[in-house]
Formats: sequence, structure tokens, C-alpha cells
Amino acid sequence: MKRTIGLIRGDGIGPEVTGAAVRVVEAAGVEVDWVELPAGASALAEYGHPLPERTTAAILGHKVCLKGPVATPIGEGFTSVNVLLRRRLGLYAAVRPVRSLPGINSRYENVDLVVVRENTEGLYSGIEHEVVSGVVESLKVATLSACTRIARWAFDYAESRGRRKVTVFHKANIMKMSDGLFLRSARRIRQAFYPDIEYEELIIDNGCMQLVVDPSRFDVLLMENLYGDLVSDLCSGLVGGLGVVPGGNLGADCAVFEAVHGTAPDIAGKGIANPLACIMSAVMMLNHLGQTSAAERIKGAYDKVLTHGDRGDLTPDIGGRGTTQSFTQAIVDAL
Repeated sequence: MKRTIGLIRGDGIGPEVTGAAVRVVEAAGVEVDWVELPAGASALAEYGHPLPERTTAAILGHKVCLKGPVATPIGEGFTSVNVLLRRRLGLYAAVRPVRSLPGINSRYENVDLVVVRENTEGLYSGIEHEVVSGVVESLKVATLSACTRIARWAFDYAESRGRRKVTVFHKANIMKMSDGLFLRSARRIRQAFYPDIEYEELIIDNGCMQLVVDPSRFDVLLMENLYGDLVSDLCSGLVGGLGVVPGGNLGADCAVFEAVHGTAPDIAGKGIANPLACIMSAVMMLNHLGQTSAAERIKGAYDKVLTHGDRGDLTPDIGGRGTTQSFTQAIVDAL
């Protein structure tokens, strides 16, 4: 049955990598009616807002969206489109699987972990004001309901995927109330519902050090919003960078899947952007939709290309000499 899926092509290299993902999904035999939706800098120019209401309404209606990276001004301009999407759609769980890939050189082997990030509050609540001239205050928000909800999601994910351990990263030694609430929520959920899953807590600075010493000791990492944003990028560096790590944002009513990298304006339009992270995010999306056979075929195809393919087909960021088009074509051929 043909499925209707929202498509945000994004800014910079977004149209290039989402175009590649669309092509691979269709080559795998999945019938999709793609509905293109405006968001980001291009939407601001045309609609006067970086996230038009029609876009969020359409995602709620179709329940799922594949999204390219969108530009966010630094220190000025409009609010992050990603933050707006998560708030409006209630996408409270950000999940980023990080695994070692065949043929991708990195400092580590056998990395296989998942970062689960609370996606709606913390410092990213965006509650800021100027107290007096030259003094700015930002508020970190933590609620019992959101802390409990993300803890339940993380443990349920671990149990359903056969994961052995959940590690909470925190700074409750300093932020005793906000991070303390996050910890207490995780402890309570684990004790009440998931006693067979191994559990540990690490202060985040120690946790980051432990990650770069031996990432293989970790399985599912659970943390609040800002920590999850930082640590998920750190973890991508363990396996080859942002170009080889997918991401999903899930809520009760819908889900948005996206590559975790930025818009890379320095290479936009040059045809050398790595589409793999977006293709991997599409695989996550297909699994979410129950299209597991197609998802496994695509995963097998890009693993085959990375392992045995011509280096001339791969993009420069992963040691090749190819283009977005050649990499995509190699995956399609492998399918």
C-alpha cells in the first residue's frame, strides 16, 4: 500500500541528501507519495516564517516526515526550526543510533550504542531574558512528566531491542533539583518496570571521558536535552562523523526522521555531500512504519557498498573520490 510521507528538503546540502534518500527508498520498492513541505531559510523567504503552520499540520496529518538539515542563524535571527518542530509536534524522544560501519575508518571498532535525549525542555526551552543591561538569564526547565516520559521510553526501547544496559548522564552534583529530578525519574521507572535491565549513572564530564576511553562499555545512553545534543555529536565522532549517523524524533502522534549533520553551505551545490546519514535516517523511518524488509535491504546495500564498493563511488568525507550521485547509484545498484 502506498504511504504518504512528508518531505522537508531543507537548506544547503539538504535537497541533495534528501533527494538521494528518496531515490534509494523508491529503489527498494517502497511505494511513497512524498508531500514536500516548506521549512527553514527558504520557507522564511517565501512564507515569512521558517516553519509555516501548514508544515506542522501536514506532519500531524501524515504522521511521519523525512527531513533534511535546515539553517539556523547563530546568535540572532529566527528560532531554531528543529526546536519549533519538536515543541509543536510533541517530539519528546530523540534517538540516535551510533554503530561502527564496515569500510569507515575510525579510532574505534565495535561501537554499538544509542543516545536517547529528552527533546522538549531543559535549557532548550528557550526561556531567556535580559535581567539588566549586560546580564542575560536562561532558565533550565525540568518537569516530572517529561522526565518520567523519556525514562519510560528509553527503558522500553532497550527492552524491545534486546539492549542490556541504560546509562544516565547527568550533572546532579551541581544541578541538584533539575538533574536530580531526571535521575529520580529514571530510577523509579527502572525499579518499577524494568528491573532486569542493567542501570548506571555517570556525571556527564566523567561519562564523556569514559566514552572516548572505551565506547564499547555503553549501550543505551539517556540524558536531558542539552547533554544529549552535545553527546550525540561526540558519539558520531567515534564512528566516522556526522555523515554516517542517523536520527529520529518521536512523539505520541508523529515522528520526524533526519540526518544529524548541518546544512554544510561550503559544499552545497558541489555534488559531493555524503547522503548516507539521510539514507540511514530513512531506514529508521521505514522500520518505524513496519517496512522492515525494505529497511534491511537498504542497510545491507549500503553496508555492501562501504565494504566492497569502489572507493571512487564514495564521497570524499569517508575516504572516497566520488559524488553524491555516484554513492547513491552504487547503493541503488546493490539493491
